[in-house]
Amino acid sequence: MAALSVWFWNERFWLPHNVTWADLADPAPGVEYPKAGHLLSALPLAVGIFAVRILFERFIASPCAFLLHIHAASVHWRATPNPVLEKVFTSITKCPDSRRLDGLSKQLDWDVRKIQRWFRHRRNQDKPSILTKFCESMWRLIFYLFMFTYGICFLWKCPWMWDTHHCWYNYPYQVLTPGLYHYYVTELGFYWSLMFSQFTDIKRKDFPIMFIHHLATVSLISFSYANNMLRVGSLVMCVHDASDFLLEAAKLTNYAKYQRLCDFLFVLFAVVFFITRLVLYPLWILNTTLFESWEMIGPYPSWWLFNSLLLVLQVLHVIWSYLIAGIAYKALVRGKVSKDDRSDVESSSEEEVDTNGANNKGVKMAFSPKVENGTNGHAVATITWPQQIRSSSSSSSW
Repeated sequence: MAALSVWFWNERFWLPHNVTWADLADPAPGVEYPKAGHLLSALPLAVGIFAVRILFERFIASPCAFLLHIHAASVHWRATPNPVLEKVFTSITKCPDSRRLDGLSKQLDWDVRKIQRWFRHRRNQDKPSILTKFCESMWRLIFYLFMFTYGICFLWKCPWMWDTHHCWYNYPYQVLTPGLYHYYVTELGFYWSLMFSQFTDIKRKDFPIMFIHHLATVSLISFSYANNMLRVGSLVMCVHDASDFLLEAAKLTNYAKYQRLCDFLFVLFAVVFFITRLVLYPLWILNTTLFESWEMIGPYPSWWLFNSLLLVLQVLHVIWSYLIAGIAYKALVRGKVSKDDRSDVESSSEEEVDTNGANNKGVKMAFSPKVENGTNGHAVATITWPQQIRSSSSSSSW
């Protein structure tokens, strides 16, 4: 383990030339530099955030939903208990193809349409109610708005907000201030809590994508903290937080059936997303990480890795922006943003046609980055936009 630790924390990878960990170990009295051990405090904070979320959804979000006449709808049709079909549903597939349907039809002596109906009803039993989704989105809205507001208020007083050269002055000997520490650790704790809660949250089709996204976000935040790139990292988090709360607000109005307000908020989210991800991010963030840092501190191994990840993120921004633009255009032209089809209750005719592959040529538009959170997405063919964008926004993240 000692050899592994020495290999992982190799100074020639993490630090600029002629800088060692010993140089950062004993700062002057009253001065604190970021240390990897500080990140451990995000874990109990994540547990605390998760507990606050449970209380918030129960005592604040739920009453708000009831005031808007949003209630937990009961499942009208339940699947008839059947051990054979239940085993297929839980162990093999929730959406059997025509070949498996034919086999089950012969095994049970049931009509194929009856089996299709059973699977549809069984899937609907696991679908979350609008109340559940409303409470989840309201929690995310409040947290994203709080973090964005805190970030703006904190960075407004920081010199690197107005002159990004300050991100690299005297690097890596940059003092860790309490405000910067709290900003970083709170963001990290929130994304740790999302990783934990994802196993109990609404199960959507993009679960693997979002899990990887949260893991990547935690890794990037931790990487920049350990490498003392907190100043530029705080700018990256603020840029990404700018659009997340607007998406959650649009989802709330969609659940509450305020369609015009929903359309307006989604278009506003799209505009803010384009400005922050396609203008501010490349011209402000990438400019300082690629060019200003090159001039002031020069490249080193972790610098190349950090910038490579930021460039990959910019490519994703372009892809997500294209997808968002498509659904925003449809919202303006058709006057309505459609629902999120990742977790909604299925209708009878829709499901049975889809099982036979008759609607595979259709185009689905779904509402709800981002990017979960989450920043967030739209779809062409069978890809839903929330699935795409939720992976972007949630610093909705990095």
